[in-house]
Amino acid sequence: MEGLAMLPFTGPMAAAVTPSRPDSYQMDLAACLDVIDFLCQSDVRAIALFGATGEFPHFTVEDRVRLAHMAIKRSRVPVIVNATHSCFEEARSIIEHAAANGAAGILLQPPSYFRYAAPEIRQFFLDMIEEFEGQIPILLYNLPFFNNPIPVDVACELLQSGTAAGIKDSSGDLAYFDQLVRVRQSVEFPLIVGNDNVFVEARRRGADGVISGCAAAVPELLTALDHAIVDGNEPKITDLSLLLNEFIRRIERFPGPLGIRECLSTRGLKMGARAIPFAEQTERAAAELREWFHGWLPGMIEKTR
Repeated sequence: MEGLAMLPFTGPMAAAVTPSRPDSYQMDLAACLDVIDFLCQSDVRAIALFGATGEFPHFTVEDRVRLAHMAIKRSRVPVIVNATHSCFEEARSIIEHAAANGAAGILLQPPSYFRYAAPEIRQFFLDMIEEFEGQIPILLYNLPFFNNPIPVDVACELLQSGTAAGIKDSSGDLAYFDQLVRVRQSVEFPLIVGNDNVFVEARRRGADGVISGCAAAVPELLTALDHAIVDGNEPKITDLSLLLNEFIRRIERFPGPLGIRECLSTRGLKMGARAIPFAEQTERAAAELREWFHGWLPGMIEKTR
């Protein structure tokens, strides 16, 4: 696809959360736009909607399309939309609306829930990408923790042929990532890491950037760390990596992005109701996380400057 060098698939990018209403797990559009404003105030290069951090399985196609439309209009940085769905037709509908509204690109996993083998996954991507050829770049989105993995031979074939515009690899598997790096020796495409645990190492091995769930809550940390990697500032990389690892350890006690949501609420953003209520002990852990984050945040921000 022509013009890929101009696309915003480099540097630090944030995977946004999707706030809900206070009394029900329905999308709160006003609070979602507050999240967009918050991220735009940082130095992130782009915002990704409805990834795992955005809890996309909880929301209807209509809600996802509506928020994407409003976020693209509101954002001061490019917006990338995850169109993953269990059904081909619904994923196609999300891509169609995102393309019409000016999204910078699409993230697309294999169809979710049921287990599909490599031939079906390959055909799914071939059919979908062919349908939108020339309209919007579609990037493979590999997230084996929550969905069917994209077999590495399928990913390499789609990238080598130029069928897929690029890939976000959230596997955390550096052996998988290295195979993608080898493909890039013969063809250019955006290679994005999506797992914060391997962000630094993947960036050093050739990732163009990161779409980070942690950046949803601490964009200052991820942008400063990315700049330090690009500049080769090893002392700062070490200091900021320690902060990132500490943050990850704290939020990994919670399912998916729920720890990130607790931290954002501490920063004054409305998160609303949770999709699944916390057990009593988890509620206590959330309170401990908020208290820790409140004390940790100012020092972290100071070290990023």
